[in-house]
Amino acid sequence: MSENKFKKLLIESGAVLDGHFLLTSGLHSPTYVEKFQLLKYPKLTDKICKGIADHFKNTSPSVVLGAATGGIPISQSVGRELSNRSIFAERVDGQLTLKRGFKIEQGEKVLIVDDVVTTGGSIYELMDLVKNNDGIIMGIGVIIDRSGKKIDFGVDYHPLVKMDIPAYESENCPLCQDGIELTSRGRTGKK
Repeated sequence: MSENKFKKLLIESGAVLDGHFLLTSGLHSPTYVEKFQLLKYPKLTDKICKGIADHFKNTSPSVVLGAATGGIPISQSVGRELSNRSIFAERVDGQLTLKRGFKIEQGEKVLIVDDVVTTGGSIYELMDLVKNNDGIIMGIGVIIDRSGKKIDFGVDYHPLVKMDIPAYESENCPLCQDGIELTSRGRTGKK
């Protein structure tokens, strides 16, 4: 499936929203990608995640790692497609960690997956988690890269869709300057 078809599926699912949003990174943006509008449709999620799995099937990962909460269904779907284990990391005292008996064995090949990359912060945290458990990162697959730049994680990085979406520091945000109300999405704010 082409990048344009993946992008069309995102838009049709209602995942791409317009407004004035506070992102997890702390930046402001006129566009928000609400992954749960996509993830609420399991067959659509599987179709999107097959694109990630297809790209990495020849790297032979043995485990797919995502971050709670949005990374859980992505990891599950990619893991199912690759016939691999799927695990996820959760925040404990502000740091991503493995719980629930999840482990990465020494030398185990890991595919990291995520929903949206803006700054890459969550990906870097997941990479550190894999390295601290002596795993081997085989690649990173994401649904959307909205960074607007080329990010080099030092491994095979495959975003299904690249969206050049502006993001601003609050003091330089034109939406704030125009007095447009700020909305926080997800776990930290109002719907």
